[in-house]
Amino acid sequence: MFDKLKDLAIQKLQEKMTSNSLNAEATTEAAKEGAASILESFKGGDLSQITALFTQGAEGSNDMMQNIQGKLSGILQSKGMSAEEAQGESESTAWDLVNGLKDKFQSTAEEDKDFDLSQITNLVGGNAGNILNQAKKWLG
Repeated sequence: MFDKLKDLAIQKLQEKMTSNSLNAEATTEAAKEGAASILESFKGGDLSQITALFTQGAEGSNDMMQNIQGKLSGILQSKGMSAEEAQGESESTAWDLVNGLKDKFQSTAEEDKDFDLSQITNLVGGNAGNILNQAKKWLG
């Protein structure tokens, strides 16, 4: 599932960032680095914050989302984007990505069967049964 998460993250980031001030190569590099950074944030993150992102959207904004946005902003700046533009781009892009992942977790389509929220526990480790059961209820 994690390869699929990474591929989806790269795709969503590239789609969202196509109209930015960076050239195509820098945008592709930023998307790949951003996707890796986001997955690393999940690995080191608190499961309740991860599930809040996927179940509550913007209302679930927390330290993890701020961390993701900060990392994306830094990556975009390292590719040549101004700090102001990078901040705005990272804020909207991060939420679009989370919403795209949320859609995959909610989907009942055959092609999305590998997107299983319970597998997030493998990424962060530990026993997260109660949190995930609640998240599954929220996702429907």
